[in-house]
Amino acid sequence: MINSNSEILFLYDAQMCNPNGDMDNENKPRMDYDTSTNLVSDVRLKRYIRDYLEAIKGQEIFITAKAKDAKERNKQIKAGKMTHTDLIDVRMFGAVTAEDKREEGHYTGPVQFNWGYSLHPVEMVDSSTITSSFSSGQGIGKDYRVYYSLLAFSGSVNANAAQTTTLTEEDIRLFDEAILKSIPLARTRSKIGQYPRLYLRIELKQKDHFLKDLRPMIQIVGQNSVIAENLRLIRKPDDYKLDISKLIKYLAANKDKISKIHCFKDDQLEIDDFEAIFINKDWKHELSLL
Repeated sequence: MINSNSEILFLYDAQMCNPNGDMDNENKPRMDYDTSTNLVSDVRLKRYIRDYLEAIKGQEIFITAKAKDAKERNKQIKAGKMTHTDLIDVRMFGAVTAEDKREEGHYTGPVQFNWGYSLHPVEMVDSSTITSSFSSGQGIGKDYRVYYSLLAFSGSVNANAAQTTTLTEEDIRLFDEAILKSIPLARTRSKIGQYPRLYLRIELKQKDHFLKDLRPMIQIVGQNSVIAENLRLIRKPDDYKLDISKLIKYLAANKDKISKIHCFKDDQLEIDDFEAIFINKDWKHELSLL
């Protein structure tokens, strides 16, 4: 099992798609309309990861859309042939169950995220009309998308909670893989056009170490005067760069807590002085999409 905490910073972008539709609002992209900030729930991010683990890696998961698999899994759990912590998504994200009275059916997940938000104001595309076919006939609806959104998530891995779900180092390596590969492979009509741009999992030295939310330490800067003045005009990664000077300063101030930084940076994402986050060169562990 893991013996230390990690802090996570994850950035991915969405271009001409709907990152997270709100079913209570015509499936429009979730927004903070006061600030024109695009929002994505932690549930949506975990769904990407679960789908990858199940469909690509062949893992059994607890929160599955396959009714037949869920029924068979519950039967095995009731018969004592398996436990909830045999399921990879329970070990990562936890679960609330009705079957396991030994733990009162509650597993607190070691891997958690708060809601993601765009690092800049986002413009929505004028909606188009779509027609869907159902057994009862055809239905007409609206198709809502964003032009471009660079979304940032903050998360953590809690070593204390991992003792209950038995999360292992091998599970965490699989998590690193899934968070990077799951989103580009979610090629549904409304989700195609998303790509990971930056992932940092900062592994700390002990169970009682933690860091702040790293997102406020990143500033998005327009690459020309027009975009710099109106960040709503961002349409692609080449339109901006990231200033991480505050993040570099913060990591330097907390260097005694850090043992390693597991990282992925897309080549198309421009970041001033990115290598400076590896204050200790032994921190760097590069991850790949290959």
